[in-house]
This record gives sequence, structure tokens and C-alpha cells, in this order.
Amino acid sequence: MQHSPQRRRPGWRVTSGTPDPATVERLLRKLTSWFGVESAVTGYIEAARTLPAYLAWPDGPGPSGNPPGLPAAVLLAVRHFQGAAEIYLMAVDPALHRQGAGRALTTALEADLTADHVRFLHVKTLGPAHPDPGYARTRQFYASAGFEPLEEISGLWPGNPCLIMIKALAAR
Repeated sequence: MQHSPQRRRPGWRVTSGTPDPATVERLLRKLTSWFGVESAVTGYIEAARTLPAYLAWPDGPGPSGNPPGLPAAVLLAVRHFQGAAEIYLMAVDPALHRQGAGRALTTALEADLTADHVRFLHVKTLGPAHPDPGYARTRQFYASAGFEPLEEISGLWPGNPCLIMIKALAAR
């Protein structure tokens, strides 16, 4: 995956390339409604030690609760095959939900993947068979970003349905 030093989207600066487990931990600890299982949190933090992080930095003053100079959102991606990748983790400071950070991160990732000839991007999230309202908003976000539900499966996450959503990326 190619990594560019930074990209701009109105209101956000996105950087990529360096692992950042501290940012992953800081943001996941703020998102206990989404990331409340400690073993999952520690697994994401461990993965963040090796996976390059896409970080979103707000232009202008940071939100309350987000120290100035720290990224407000993070995305980790994994390449499974030459032509396919996964959004492994995305976390946005709850004070900045619905303000474009997630869109800035996915746009930057998709640009890098498309430049590297990746054709498919997928994400796993809690399936609609579970009534959690936070994850309903998560699915709505991914749908608005062009992801479509592919399959809801049981057994991957004990006791929770997993929805796989997929997006075809533009071919170059």
C-alpha cells in the first residue's frame, strides 16, 4: 500500500504510514459503546503496533476532550490479497462524530488503494440482527460511503452477528 505524507479535505488533514498504538488506545477508551470488550481493545492496540495508521487531524482548534495537536480519528487497514483490502479498525473521537473525519480517512485510504490497483475494500461490523443503535449508525456511515452489505454471518464473533460490507474501487 502506498502511503502519502498528508492529504487535505475541508476541515481535516489526513496523514498515513506510521503505526500509532497510543492513538488507537486513546480513542478506543473514549468509545466504550463500540469497543467495550477489553480483549478486543487490547487486540486492536496490539495490531496497531505493526499496521500503518491513517490519522485525521482537525483543522483549527480541537474538540473539547481531545488535546490540541493529537489526531481525532484513526483508521487501520489490512491487505489480504493483491486486489483486496479491509478496513480493520476505524475510531473517531465521539466529540467529532458526523463531522467528516471518517469520510476523510476512508477517502485517503481509497485513493492509496486505487493507486495500488486494489479493486475491493471491505469492512466487518456488527450486523443488523443485533439492535445496537450505535452500530446502526456505523452501518449507515459505511452505506453512505458506498459500501454495500454482502453477508451477515454468525460464529466469527461469539454471540454477535458480523456484517461484511464491500465496496468496489475504481479501476486504474
